[in-house]
Amino acid sequence: MVRASGLRVRYPRAASDAVAGIDFAISAGEVFGFLGPNGAGKSTTQKALTGQLRKFQGELVVLGRPVQEWGADLYRRIGVGFEQPAHYPKLTCRENLAAFAGLHHRAMPAVARALDAVGLADVADRRAADLSKGMQVRLNLARAILHEPDLLFLDEPTSGLDPSHAAQVRAIIAGQAAAGRTVFLTTHDMATADHLCDRVAFMHAGRLVAVDAPRALRLAHGTPTVTVEYTAGGAPARATFPGTGDPGLRDLLATGTVQTIHSSEATLADVFIAVAGGPL
Repeated sequence: MVRASGLRVRYPRAASDAVAGIDFAISAGEVFGFLGPNGAGKSTTQKALTGQLRKFQGELVVLGRPVQEWGADLYRRIGVGFEQPAHYPKLTCRENLAAFAGLHHRAMPAVARALDAVGLADVADRRAADLSKGMQVRLNLARAILHEPDLLFLDEPTSGLDPSHAAQVRAIIAGQAAAGRTVFLTTHDMATADHLCDRVAFMHAGRLVAVDAPRALRLAHGTPTVTVEYTAGGAPARATFPGTGDPGLRDLLATGTVQTIHSSEATLADVFIAVAGGPL
């Protein structure tokens, strides 16, 4: 679905490359996370992939064709969901999607399907300005999937959402992947990336510094430990051991005072800090 070979971008008068010769490929139906600190080159890469940035070096193929060979027909095959909602606040949800459906030559049934897919059918006639933040994000997703694209580009789809609304948005994205769509996801929400992505790529200073499945990265960049909560002299206490075979852990378990046992490993946020060179 996407292949980049030696992709390099340098903006006019810039001292260094914004994207410094990266290579990656994304398979059909894959949810591919593109992660990294601000200024790492994620947005530049996404602009090149979506045809907004035409001046680059290297090879960039989207949906089987070099990006340079695509015209406006590219936008009938891809869907884009921006971090900031992109809709008309004075129009209703239905009216907003009808306006965008016209751009794609889609009939009103497509609007109804999109509203239903994101759980907004019951507020279809409410003005966009009157929606909650979570509903606005879902309306944004409805616009991105309205024309049933093969490839979705989603930028920070859970930004600013509470855990309940973030879970709803993740479920919608997972549903799109289950329907066979490929998802290119940029986010700083490591929980969303870990939950959704088949693979993640970490960008740092214009370069790809790690690409793998989230679990593989977590295992590679962490040391598993076991934390035990127990009682000592009637008071709560806690101890951490390097593994389940540690003699000290076995001795503590034999006392019968253990209340909880937790195993732990590196989080994707820990991997982010380790490989991308900075905090979230």
